[in-house]
Amino acid sequence: MTAVAILVALAALARIGRPSPGLDEARARTLLGEDFPDRNIDQLWIAREGRGALARSGACALVLIQVGDGYAARRLSWGQASSAMFRNGRLNIRLDEMAAPRAVLAFDNWPPKDLAA
Repeated sequence: MTAVAILVALAALARIGRPSPGLDEARARTLLGEDFPDRNIDQLWIAREGRGALARSGACALVLIQVGDGYAARRLSWGQASSAMFRNGRLNIRLDEMAAPRAVLAFDNWPPKDLAA
């Protein structure tokens, strides 16, 4: 009986996801490079608390968003990303996908001062 209880407890603990470490520039570049190996990153901005990132790659925007204990990457036009609504410290980018309708990234300001034209 005790052995069964221990096994049930271990199974329950095994299902608890470990929090993913926050993004830093190196990790964001690695993750984006895995999903978009043909894209060069011109500029990269990491969201507050490392929960996402936005990169400019020519006329494209590459977005990393935290999903569960991992990250999902999406590509869209830079115009769509740069014109996204910024309110209350959050950039709300419409992805227009049923599985991921939008990406919400927390930044101190948008557009950032280092944004290249």
